[in-house]
Amino acid sequence: MEDLTGKVAFITGGANGIGFGMARAFLAEGMKVVIADWSSSHIAKAKQALKGNNAAYFVKTNVADREDIKAAVEEAIEVFGKIHVLCNNAGVNGGGTADDPDFTDFDRVMSVNLNGVVNCSKIVVPIIKSQGEGGHVVCTSSMAGVVPLPGAAAYSTAKYAVRGFAESLRMQLAPLGIGVSCLFPGATRTGMLFPPEDDPETDYHEDQAGDFQQALWEAARDAVDPLDTGRAVVDAIKENSFYIFTNREFLQEVIDRNREMEEAFPKEEPPKGRVAFETLRAGMAKNLMATGNRPVVKGEDAGDFGISFSSSSAD
Repeated sequence: MEDLTGKVAFITGGANGIGFGMARAFLAEGMKVVIADWSSSHIAKAKQALKGNNAAYFVKTNVADREDIKAAVEEAIEVFGKIHVLCNNAGVNGGGTADDPDFTDFDRVMSVNLNGVVNCSKIVVPIIKSQGEGGHVVCTSSMAGVVPLPGAAAYSTAKYAVRGFAESLRMQLAPLGIGVSCLFPGATRTGMLFPPEDDPETDYHEDQAGDFQQALWEAARDAVDPLDTGRAVVDAIKENSFYIFTNREFLQEVIDRNREMEEAFPKEEPPKGRVAFETLRAGMAKNLMATGNRPVVKGEDAGDFGISFSSSSAD
């Protein structure tokens, strides 16, 4: 989608932080935006910030509730007629650790951060497909979906899963002229990042947790502006880039982790049959992931390759 003028975006978690940064960046491109959010206070503040802008429409919705999403999407269609860009951005913090016996917080985080992405995609993507005008889906993961985030099992689990879902969605939609990107923000000035401590003299070095908290607040002081993140999303949509990274400070860690994985592979050469199949599969996946803005092959989708895997094959 090289020209975004007049296109309609549906942004979940759109009234605050990264979502609102996307909304402002989209509006600057001449788009119309539906800002879907669960927080009444965030909606009120965003409405005030965009007062008088008829290209923005607000709707309150819960991405964990499929019927609620359907109602919000129907309302968006009634107002703007179509949806071309879906931004699966709604997210919450917390969730507890991997060994915590309580399920309540874990389930809550998963229901929003992962299920919300799935719910919105399965409801909105068929609409984008039926319009026949192309489109784009942006799924907000996190650097916590690429590298470990201590003490945030639910959050990290959901964000790793969002990455996998987005990759699958991209391969499925690429031949239809619908792009998919995955956003991996690091420290960004949002409500999910604790604000820096006002008193620089406060001592947080009594233990490891204190060191971590102080380092987090130092990062918050230099966090990325959500509007800059929104502009990066605009560029990715225009270029149909899958990966959207905004925080270069993670690069060396990602390189080191990839090298560690490479070193963990068996040293002996695999049988020719396995190599032949995986070479074919990898080539297909690479082609679909890198489809870019090439001409659409009408009537073709990734399912036409006829590959299926039983549940046991993934074990």
